[in-house]
Amino acid sequence: MTDKFQIVGSLLRPDELLKYKTQIEHNDDIQYPFYENYEGYEKCETEAIKQVVAKEIEHNLSVVTDGEFSKSMWHLDFVWGFGGVKRYIADHGYFFRDVDGTSKYETRKDIGLRITDKLSGKNHHFIQLFQQLQDTAGEQQTKLCVPSPSHIFGELSWSDNIGGTDSVYLNKQELKEGLVIAYKEFVEEFAAVGGKILQFDDCLWELFADDNPNSPFTGENINQDEVKGLATEFIDINNTVIDFGHSLGLKMWTHNCRGNYDSRNMGGGSYAKIANLFLKQLKYDRFFLEWDDDRAGSIEALEVFKDRPETEIVLGLLSSKTSTLDDEARVVRLLDEASKIIDKDRLLLSHQCGFASCDGGNELSEAQQWAKIDQGQKIAKQYWGSTV
Repeated sequence: MTDKFQIVGSLLRPDELLKYKTQIEHNDDIQYPFYENYEGYEKCETEAIKQVVAKEIEHNLSVVTDGEFSKSMWHLDFVWGFGGVKRYIADHGYFFRDVDGTSKYETRKDIGLRITDKLSGKNHHFIQLFQQLQDTAGEQQTKLCVPSPSHIFGELSWSDNIGGTDSVYLNKQELKEGLVIAYKEFVEEFAAVGGKILQFDDCLWELFADDNPNSPFTGENINQDEVKGLATEFIDINNTVIDFGHSLGLKMWTHNCRGNYDSRNMGGGSYAKIANLFLKQLKYDRFFLEWDDDRAGSIEALEVFKDRPETEIVLGLLSSKTSTLDDEARVVRLLDEASKIIDKDRLLLSHQCGFASCDGGNELSEAQQWAKIDQGQKIAKQYWGSTV
């Protein structure tokens, strides 16, 4: 058995659970966590989580999650669980790149967030969910995945939630301060119930890569000093909460990708262009990085981790977007390249993202998903040997 292969977090939901999730997607007169709105939903979710945790253990995963079966989307359920937030169906969803690389692909529309009161992370439903995961997993190591503070700050600050006559927060600084307080409240409760590993997921780093043709911050007439200032603000808000987590004895991990929805992505942007910002300055203990195709650029971007000997890097060289097994020769070649830069013992292997960042999941079957996980385990064991 090896602990060198890891999953990012999410797994394909079973059909019986998706029946409830689909109803949730199309209604906004309901209240998170929606159990009171749909008879049988909570029981179905709880049983599905028990089954998927058992499956993870069966497939020798050393760190397990609830498959994110408790979520509709990788990030917004967490925000819905804050005090002071109301969910609603927006006029449109997020826009991803379709499989042809150029056409737009619209996501689900229940992405609207309205701040109705001061944000609060106290008594968050995710704490109850994590306690259930701990009970189900027994002695198996567990982690909880939530969106990074900076990602949520970005989404909220680019919305119409600040500065209006009826707004709770009058400016971005007030919003940032309120959001940090809410995150700290949540992190403190997570540690108090025995949480050990908290993973912040983030999809915004590549907006700041000037080789990303899909970013609003690339092109002519862009004030790059302002762009870099925003990137620094994102880093600072994350580090504030990371430092707090460390003070409570938590391991703080992160996962970064370029979008993962129905096997589509949101854009490009290489790590080399943002390495001195996000990779070098963020204080995480472990980085899950997306490297399943050429958009990530050269593996040489890992050079920034040379002077951080305690930091681990999980290379997402495998793809959760495809239904076929991955090219093992490519994976080993890139692991070899990375090992010339970073000590082999500090490296791990994963897929570039989860298999179902949103509940609909990527375009593959559950059997194909587990086959891809087994392949990852096999490659890791062959490359590093048995480590546990």
